[in-house]
Order: sequence, then structure tokens, then C-alpha cells
Amino acid sequence: MSTETLLALVAIIMVGTYFQTVTGFGLGIIVIGGSSALDLATVAMMAAVVSLVTVVNCAVALPGATKQIDWRAIGAVAVGAIPGIITGVLLLELLSASATSILQGLLGIMVVYSGLSFLVSPTKKTERTGDTSFFVSGFSSGLTGGLFGMGGPPLVYQLYRQPFDIKTIRNMLLVIFACTSVFRSMFIGIQGQLNADILL
Repeated sequence: MSTETLLALVAIIMVGTYFQTVTGFGLGIIVIGGSSALDLATVAMMAAVVSLVTVVNCAVALPGATKQIDWRAIGAVAVGAIPGIITGVLLLELLSASATSILQGLLGIMVVYSGLSFLVSPTKKTERTGDTSFFVSGFSSGLTGGLFGMGGPPLVYQLYRQPFDIKTIRNMLLVIFACTSVFRSMFIGIQGQLNADILL
């Protein structure tokens, strides 16, 4: 990897990290979208980098931020996210090897969907939705997180519909992204996909 490419990636990661620290989400969209648009690295490599950066970013932002969290909802999300991440990572591996144009097309659709979903403000519910809806959003988030390192949109939409305040939503997103990123990083590590370029 050239110095220019590395510097461009570091700049994009810094912008994404700042955005996620402030809002609780957005790192994957900014980093994956920016690096793909500039053709700096493969989707698989950047998805792995996003997972590792998310772990570090959440570890810095989380201390003292675990109050007023709906742990039952986080549990339901986690139970859904684990099979979603495994499916997403395996799909990424398959598409990276045989269908990069399909992978790029799916990534483009995901970036557009993410942008549109952030423009539409979901209607707040008066009561928390059931655990099943958290499980489904967890699976969806795990699938997109495993595939692209962008698990935010399904979760952001789900949490912003709940009768939670903004600080609680941000903290819940950070906890969920920390857990899912650790799991994704461990899973790809077991598969031998964490190479020197990713770790640097």
C-alpha cells in the first residue's frame, strides 16, 4: 500500500471516527463509502478495518456511558446479530472471490439506503417494541455489518423509533457496535483474514 493511499485512508477513518463518537453511528458508512468511491482498498479489507477501529473507538467512548441502557434489547439484538455477522462475512468471502461487481453494486445500494434512511425521521413509538423486532434488527445489522462493516442503518432506525432519549440511543449503539465488532473481528481472525495490511 502506498503512502498516499495510507494517508487518504487515515484521513477518512479520522472523519468517520469523529462522527461515530459524536452520534453513535456512521463510521462504516463514511469509511467504506469513501474508500470504495476513491478505490483505495477492497471492501473486505475496509470492512475488517472498520471493525477493528470500531472496537477501539467504542472502548474510548463507552466508559461511563452504560447507564440508562435497555440491556434486554441489547441481548435480543446480540442474539440476532451473531448469525447475521457469520452469514455476512461468509457472503463477503464468496462475493469477493467470484463476483466483485455484484459486491460493489450491493455496497452502492447500501450506501444510498443508509443515506436515505438517515434523512427520514422515524416516528417515535409511545412504548418500546417487543424483543422480536430487536432480534430482527440485530440480524439485519449483523448481516450488513458482516458483509460491509456497515451495521448501523437497521439499528439506528430501530432505536430511533423507541421512546428512548438521544443519549440512551447513542450509548446503546456504542455498546452494540462494540460487541458486534469484537465478534466480527474474532470470526475473521479465526478464518485467517486479519493480515498485516488490515492490522497496520
